[in-house]
Formats: sequence, structure tokens, C-alpha cells
Amino acid sequence: MSDGAIGFLGLATLMVMIGLRVPIGLSLLSVSIIGLEPALGILRTIPFSFAANWQLSSVPMFLLMGFLCYHAGLTRGLFDAARVWLGRLPGGLAIASVFGASGFAAVTGSSVACAAAMGRIAVPEMMRLRYDPALATGTVAAAGTIGALIPPSILFIIYGIIAQQPIGNLFLGGAAAGILTAVSYIVTILIWVGLRPSVAPRSVETSDWPERIRTLVGILPVVGLALAVFGGLFGGVFTPTEAGAVGVALAMIIGLAQRTLTWASFKESVTEAFVTSAALFVIAIGANLLSRFVTLSGAGDALSDIAIGISADPLVLIQGITLVYLVLGMFLDPMGAMLITLPVLLPIAKASGFDLIWFGVIVAKLLETGMITPPVGLNVFVIKSVVDPSITVTTIFKGVTAFLLADLVVVVLLVSLPDIILWLPRLMNG
Repeated sequence: MSDGAIGFLGLATLMVMIGLRVPIGLSLLSVSIIGLEPALGILRTIPFSFAANWQLSSVPMFLLMGFLCYHAGLTRGLFDAARVWLGRLPGGLAIASVFGASGFAAVTGSSVACAAAMGRIAVPEMMRLRYDPALATGTVAAAGTIGALIPPSILFIIYGIIAQQPIGNLFLGGAAAGILTAVSYIVTILIWVGLRPSVAPRSVETSDWPERIRTLVGILPVVGLALAVFGGLFGGVFTPTEAGAVGVALAMIIGLAQRTLTWASFKESVTEAFVTSAALFVIAIGANLLSRFVTLSGAGDALSDIAIGISADPLVLIQGITLVYLVLGMFLDPMGAMLITLPVLLPIAKASGFDLIWFGVIVAKLLETGMITPPVGLNVFVIKSVVDPSITVTTIFKGVTAFLLADLVVVVLLVSLPDIILWLPRLMNG
């Protein structure tokens, strides 16, 4: 059997194992180790050299920062501030949920954490004011996807290391895509409520100026944390790892000063950061080995030739890649889907002349769209787990439909106008 055939057989075996519900990390490692067994030297060196990459240390740092902020309740005031200032708008609480999720994203970088936190805070408040359950839950499920676009995004850190692209530039490009996504969601809410005012009754509650100022004061610590971390990162003061460490230190100081960070919540934050980091590292090492296996077998070059041979038009190629990620998003979590596909798609993207910063942001956006795509939109089931049991999964999927359309519009804009993603990295790099 030729090396190329062995490579394709390995990829097919990987898909079968995942289809049989074998854990993604184990599937990647098994196929890669068997495929690379003749090259024992590679198996001895790649896992260590990859895991020893200094930039990877930013992953547990940013995860710990997010978990500390979450368990210490530092982000709780974001929704309250948005509610007080925006509650009188049509669909004001839904719009406040988008703003709250965007702020939460700036200190967690996790879609699931973002959706879970906002689901507990925002959905009950909307239901109390008789919002349509589909609008209330669909908004929060969709808003959670902003978490992996606005820095610090763990997806971008792992992608940057594998694709050998500057993580800071990915953060900048992702921020632009995240802001565009948030704007599209707000426009969607305004159109929805404009067409059917009954889904979001206007709030009769009023807020005086002292209360408004009080809510702004309440979010100053978390806003200051985000500005310090990312101002230092983008200003060249910190490396990504140093930025994460500074974020952890500031989150602890703020939590202790506000007396919301307890020993129990600190231990829980550290434990969750360790467990999540370990799982990500296993999957990432497996993906790195798979990438080397695909390259050495020649399957990567063969796939690139096939893809480019089918269509020399980059637009048609990106449409095919979009379809692949939307389908994978229905069944796999974003990190798993990205790490399975990058060994195959990165060579194709390079051969087609795609800017890899732009490509990384497009991939992240497509993966996050998959978080609310039926039948297995992960954020939908996260929302289901934290809201009133009477709200069905069908209702939540009904609610996210309008936001899926908004996501597709955003993807079209990002593909048609690459400078939306690239202008900030270019500006910061002179």
C-alpha cells in the first residue's frame, strides 16, 4: 500500500472512531501513533516539543482568569448595567443580553461559559417580563458564541500555535468579527421585535440617574481588568502568557477586595482550569501528530491538489470549507472540529493563497455558528440545562433560527470583505 493510501486510510479510520463516539483526543492519538509508528523518532519528540511551546502556557492562564471571574461573580454586573441603560428599548433586555455576553467574553473566551452564565442571569429576567421564550433563550444561546471571537479566545491561541500565526493578530481580527456579530444580533432583535412587538413587551420599570451611575461603577473592576490585560497585550507590554498571568493576578485581587472570591471558589476555579487545559492539550498533541502523519504520507498534498483541481476559484473553495464546518458543527465541539480539520485544511488554505489570519477568524466564526446549529448545537443544550424545565429544546432551536441567518450574513461579509478582519492587525503592525 502506498504512503498516500495509508494517509487516506488513517483519515477514514479517524472519522469512523469519532462516529463510534470514541473521545476525540484518543481517536487522534491512536490513528497518529499507528500511522507514525515506523518513524519512532517523531513519536518521541513531537509531543514534548509541542507541549513545551511557551505560548501554550497562555491557555491555562486565560482559562484560570475566566474561571476566577466567573466563580467570583465579577461579571454579574455586566447584564445589570446593560439592562438599566438599554431596558427601555424594543427588546431591550435581549439587547442587554448581547452586550452582557460581549463583556463576559472579554474575560472568559469560552462560548459554553458565556452561555451558561448569561442563561442563569438574563433568561429568568426576560421571562419575568413576559418575553417570548424563543426570543429569550435563542438570544442568549446565540450571544454565547461571541465568547470564542472576542479575546481571549482559546480557539485562536491553539490555531495560532498550529498555524504558526501571531496570536495577537488573531485576537485583533477576532475582535472585529466579534463586534460585527454582536451588531448583527442586535439588528436581528430589533427587526424581530419590530415585526412582532408582542414577543418583547416594553419594560415599564424606570431607572434614575443614581442607579445608572451605580451600575456603571459596579462594572469598573471587570472593565479595568479587560483594559489592563488587552491594552498591555496589544500595546506590546505583555506577551500572551504574561497577559494571562496578569489577568489571573488582577482577577484574584479584585475578587479578594470585593470579598466574592472564597477559598472554595478559588479551588474550584483552579481545578476546572487544570482539567480543561489537560483535555485541550491531549487533543492538541493528537492533532499535531495527525498533521505530521498527513504530511509525511502525502495525503495532505493530494487533498490540496484535489481541492484546487476541483475549483481554482478561491470563493468556491471557501464555500466548500464553510459547508464542511457547518456540518461538523452539528455534531462536534468547536475545538475538536478545528483540530481534526486543520491538518487537512491548512495545506489547502496555504496552497490557495488565503491569508492565514483571515482564515483562522473565518474558521472560528464557522465553528461558533455550529454551536447553535441543529441537531446538536452545544449552546442550545447548555441553555436548556440552566433555564426553566418547561422550556423545550425545540423552543430554543426555534429562537436561534433568526440568529443563524444573521451569522450567515456575517460570514458572507467577512468572506467578501477580508479587510473587516485584517485592518486592525495591519494597523497595529504599522
